[in-house]
Parts: sequence; C-alpha cells; structure tokens
Amino acid sequence: MGFTGLIALVHPENIGSVSLRSPDPKDTPVIRLNYLQSQSDVQKLVAGVKLMRQLFQTSAFDEFRGREVAPGADVTDDVALVAYIRETCGTVFHPIGTCKMGTDSMAVVDSQLRVYGVEGLRIVDASIMPTLNTGHTNAPTIMIGEKAADLIKAADSVSKPAQKAIAK
Repeated sequence: MGFTGLIALVHPENIGSVSLRSPDPKDTPVIRLNYLQSQSDVQKLVAGVKLMRQLFQTSAFDEFRGREVAPGADVTDDVALVAYIRETCGTVFHPIGTCKMGTDSMAVVDSQLRVYGVEGLRIVDASIMPTLNTGHTNAPTIMIGEKAADLIKAADSVSKPAQKAIAK
C-alpha cells in the first residue's frame, strides 16, 4: 500500500511566454516556461511539501503510510527541499493566456474573441484566458466554446438578410 501527494502552484508569480523564432511559420516557437524564477514561488512550494508531510502524518493515513520515497524523510532543511523541487518540478499541462483576451498591449483578442488586426479570425480555446482559474481548465474552455458559438451566430444573423421560409 501507499499513496502519492502532488503540490501544484496554480497561481505562480512569474509567467512564461511564447514567441516567434523567425518569420518562417514552420519554425518552432520559442517557449520560455520561467518556472521557479520567483523566490516567492519557490517558498510556496517548500511550504507545500512541509504541509503535505504534516497531513500525511495524521491518523487518517496510518493504515496506508509506508516510508517516504521522495524527497526522503532525511531531506528536511529548506536548501535540500529547494534542490529537490528544482530537480523534480514539472507542469500540470494547463498552459493558458498565450492569446489572452483584454484591452492592454499584451492582449490578442477582444471581448468578442476577435483577433486584433485580423478580420474574420476568432480564437476559441483556453489561450484567451488572461489568468488561470483555480481548478481544471476543461469547464471554462467549454464555456468559452459555448460563448463563441453564441457570438458567431449573433454576428452571422446581423450580417445576413433574413430568410423567409417558403411553404410548399
């Protein structure tokens, strides 16, 4: 028996970026994750490891608890915990905001999901979220799709003349 714990820093202080490497659309983009660039983010993760250890020492886990595999019960000081975190840190694969909605200079789409400066193009996915929600991105992404469908239908009905049904 055993169990695993995972600590996720859902709202990091630092953010990453995606930029073009060259004008060639076939060239891979430059992706800068910027993980653990903020001391505050690192300290939050250290606190998370300590809290998780305390939680796992409660009686609710007695029948399941074995030995701590990683980082190991002997890893207790903050310097060693930071080294472990830096070595093992990963992602939960929910990148958002690369085409964020807004009115500031970093925004890519407006409130109608239209790409600034490009006529007839909308973006309808999690990349428009300016900030990450504290939960799974699936539900808000579905809501973005539903809202986009309504926006597109409404825009289409305005641009086309009304069609009258003809009875046979």
